[in-house]
Amino acid sequence: MGSLKAIASAAVLWAAAATALAAAPRDPETHFFDQTLGDLTEELAVAREEGKRGIVIFFEQEECPFCHRMKQTVLNQPEVQDFYKERFLIFPVDIESTVEITDPSGKVTTQKDFFADVTRNRGATPVFAFFDLDGELVVRYTGATTGPEEFLWLGEYAAEGIYTEMPFSRYKREKRRDQRGG
Repeated sequence: MGSLKAIASAAVLWAAAATALAAAPRDPETHFFDQTLGDLTEELAVAREEGKRGIVIFFEQEECPFCHRMKQTVLNQPEVQDFYKERFLIFPVDIESTVEITDPSGKVTTQKDFFADVTRNRGATPVFAFFDLDGELVVRYTGATTGPEEFLWLGEYAAEGIYTEMPFSRYKREKRRDQRGG
């Protein structure tokens, strides 16, 4: 009887450890972001080939506390990483960089000027810009989300094309109301 309890206890501990490891934060630089050579038209072609819904650009800057918060509390979550990686290619862009890139429309520009074009010269970061497979900007979200759940809703909103039906603020309200059972 004692050995059965020991086996059961070991099984419970193993399951708890496996759950904890599965949910352990992972470095977003290696588990969330994709590598790019700077040609976003080429990245769109790769996204099409891989059956993705589009690409996501994470506009950031070094001294942005909200960018760091997103990386440390949201983009490092395995559930978030898995959800986004299944649906999108994701690339960080430094809004202060003068490194040359090709934007989704095929225009050669700098990372700094690409940010200005996408955000209409608004300097706040982070900005998440979702582009469909045709290179069209379909969703732009400025600022940090409240947490992983809201960021998953943002991904769902973009991936499922819900942006054609309602603004994200309304979508969030409906999701919260559904959670409360109302």
